[in-house]
Amino acid sequence: MPLITAVSSSTLGVDETSFLVIVGAAALAALAVAIFGRRVAIPVVVIELLLGIVIGPQVLDFAQPDSFTQFFANLGLGMLFFFAGYEIDFQRIRGKALNLAIAGWLLSLVIAYGLGGILAWAGVVLSLLYAGSAMATTAIGTLIPIITDAGEMRTRFGTYLLGAGAIGEFGPILLLTLVLTTTTAKNLEILIAFVVLAVIAAVAAVRLVPRSWGVVDSTLESSSQLAVRVAVVMIFVLVFFASGLGLELLLGGFAAGMIVRLAVRGQEVAVLESKLVGIGYGFLIPFFFIYSGMTFDLDSLIGSTAGLLKLPLFVAMFLLVRGIPALLLYRGVFELRDRLALAFYSATQLPLVVAITTVATQAGDMKSSTAAALVGAAILSTLFFPLIAMQLRSGRVEGDVDPDVEIEREEEGFDEEPLPA
Repeated sequence: MPLITAVSSSTLGVDETSFLVIVGAAALAALAVAIFGRRVAIPVVVIELLLGIVIGPQVLDFAQPDSFTQFFANLGLGMLFFFAGYEIDFQRIRGKALNLAIAGWLLSLVIAYGLGGILAWAGVVLSLLYAGSAMATTAIGTLIPIITDAGEMRTRFGTYLLGAGAIGEFGPILLLTLVLTTTTAKNLEILIAFVVLAVIAAVAAVRLVPRSWGVVDSTLESSSQLAVRVAVVMIFVLVFFASGLGLELLLGGFAAGMIVRLAVRGQEVAVLESKLVGIGYGFLIPFFFIYSGMTFDLDSLIGSTAGLLKLPLFVAMFLLVRGIPALLLYRGVFELRDRLALAFYSATQLPLVVAITTVATQAGDMKSSTAAALVGAAILSTLFFPLIAMQLRSGRVEGDVDPDVEIEREEEGFDEEPLPA
């Protein structure tokens, strides 16, 4: 009698063809970046989204979204925000960079809700809250590979950009978690419960991991892979508890990333990072973007003139909402050209726009055409805004190297290998 009984994929509800097409699309996206990426800095997430639209039911109909692929897409979303949290170094952005980032995001929120109110009054959108929240985000996880390739991670400009990106992602996650998806009466209780859990995990990570790092480090090249397994467990435990408390899994993944960053700070972590990047960007995260493309409502976007007109409107509003604070608040820090570059980088949006529009449409507070236009505008911002910012910073990176950051990165064993775009 066999120890393992075979279970057919049909019993599990798996569409093998769709799964294979999605995996193939992820490989094709990476191949496209490898071929054309040296000439044009095209973020792989944009190609993944576009390929998702092409292979999805509204174009070629090669793959269908189902509960199985959605499960992997949710895991990918959690991993995406794990890396967003992991890349935030609060030790580096503390002080003026952090203060300006907080003030800038709050000003962005005011502008976004003001514009959202005008759009709601004009009947363009249903809810100023959802539309405004979607416009007040920044895709720091998408920007990290781009600014690393450009050499900005070691610059003074990069420090302020990391601060603006960190708060531009962390603030909307809290907003999405506590305001847009939970009842008011439970908000404070839920936040306190999760913060307590996260603090306990952070303290344990900081106190316990360094003492046993030699044991953990010795497994990085062995089959046990203890460090990788511990990191993965932490990600899914916090995502599990976040979901169980009624929070979005974005917050769980984000918190796990920050905690792992604290735990490994000061250690030689290049190998660990490489392995986590392989799991996340090599397999899980592409599922999120390709699945999002497959569920993208292309017909609503191109089916009416109003839907198409919303696309350039939202692109312009992204730049206004996140760009105006960069131009106004950073006058004492950077000259105009650098502030314009910061504005374009900060206005780059995508993952949180997808998350917020998904929540809004499910709640009946956003039209499908509006959601499609917002996501389409976010795709365009990710495709073009970083390129403009890089041109504005061209020739200025080498003279802006921050010696303190250079010394700190050398001591921690970091190199210039970027995360995938």
